[in-house]
Amino acid sequence: MQYPDYPSESSCYTSINNKRMHYLEGGKNNAETIIMLHGNPSWSFYYRHLFNALINKYHCVVPDHIGMGLSDKPDKNGYEFTLEQRVDDLDELLTSLEIDNKLTLIVHDWGGMIGMAYATRYPEKIKRLVISNTAGFHIPKDIQIPWQLKLSRTPVLGSLLNQGFNAFCRGAVTQCVTRKPMTEAIKNAYLAPYDNWKNRLSVLRFVEDIPLDEDHVSYDIVDQVDKNLKQFSAIPVLVCWGVYDFVFDRHYLNEWKKRLPNAEYHEFDAGHYLLEDAADEVIPIIQSFLEKNAEVQT
Repeated sequence: MQYPDYPSESSCYTSINNKRMHYLEGGKNNAETIIMLHGNPSWSFYYRHLFNALINKYHCVVPDHIGMGLSDKPDKNGYEFTLEQRVDDLDELLTSLEIDNKLTLIVHDWGGMIGMAYATRYPEKIKRLVISNTAGFHIPKDIQIPWQLKLSRTPVLGSLLNQGFNAFCRGAVTQCVTRKPMTEAIKNAYLAPYDNWKNRLSVLRFVEDIPLDEDHVSYDIVDQVDKNLKQFSAIPVLVCWGVYDFVFDRHYLNEWKKRLPNAEYHEFDAGHYLLEDAADEVIPIIQSFLEKNAEVQT
């Protein structure tokens, strides 16, 4: 299948924990490394325009998490669909590529928690952060998760909706943009990796991996990130936010402002998929941020 504007010529594969992981890699080999981490239910396709804009100056790597995008889709017995495993996967990928130093992380949605957990594990390796519509902390107080997520976490029904009817993925391509609807070609590209019951398992597991209480398997990692987030005030941080996100709304943005008050903030009348709604505005801001902080040492 052809994906609009997607740099398929930059596709690479490697074995991570005995699973085939797909990632985009391009740009100058000796340049600064930019890692872009997607969320759920997107994949590296989300970063296509940003990747294409940065590879003429930077070394860019954009992985598809296991079970997502063009990476392997293991079954429930073949993979631990947990935050800890996701961070381990990223750790192994970057170590294998020998680029795990002076990194800039660009994160969105679940890519934010994965990236921030990696950054918390190795703060000395992180040079800059670019954050959009995600969390690096527990769900803000007095905030209820949206009904769509609650329904998706319901035993049996959640599996039927997300694996059977592909409700989460189909909902994302309509509800995660607010400025203009996606074209059919772009919708189809987002949906293509999740074309059957088996291939949608990771989408469901990501929803189930949101820790709502202390007994959840991923709670402690989120807690560790939450408690150590302020350490990143010492490095350049850019936050670009779509304020019409129905999940990561202004409450989450305000939490970032409390924890990282020295970061550079930009708000857009856009939805959760910020790089679909406002790429023409956001990408130049990211480029400017990277350039003006190019000599900052961590």
